[in-house]
Amino acid sequence: MPHDGHHSHETPPDGWKHSGVRVIPGDNLDTNTAQTPGMNRAAAINAARVGAQKIWAGTVHIHPDAKTGAHHHGALESVIYVVKGRARMRWGERLEFVAEAGPGDFIYVPPYVPHQEINASTDETLECVLVRSDNEAVVVNLDIEPVERPEKVLWVDPIHKAPGG
Repeated sequence: MPHDGHHSHETPPDGWKHSGVRVIPGDNLDTNTAQTPGMNRAAAINAARVGAQKIWAGTVHIHPDAKTGAHHHGALESVIYVVKGRARMRWGERLEFVAEAGPGDFIYVPPYVPHQEINASTDETLECVLVRSDNEAVVVNLDIEPVERPEKVLWVDPIHKAPGG
């Protein structure tokens, strides 16, 4: 279909100058968002800040040797991108599964999955970028006693098989 220059929506009066692309400086994030013990979340993109309709994005920092409480995010899907450090994720009804991710890795968390983020490093802060599938952060903190020895799950996709797999 040829592009004829017409948009499906009306051009706003400002010609998109202030209602178009927005840059959110990294030192201007909003920590007034839903929190879970053991981590610091900060919102960059949400309904209140930029008028986002369908996504939420921000950062997560977990201190060395720290872990979050068990929680889930309701009907939301979450994507975590590890910028720095080593993330250990535990999930399941008793947090019985575990996998790790490092810088450059993406983590996908489906709706309603009980999970816990753990900083696998004892001396380096875990820094991540977080994106969710709605404009408001939903966090349901859970009271789960984790199993002592979670089952190891190798973090691979269908193309990259685990060694020996």
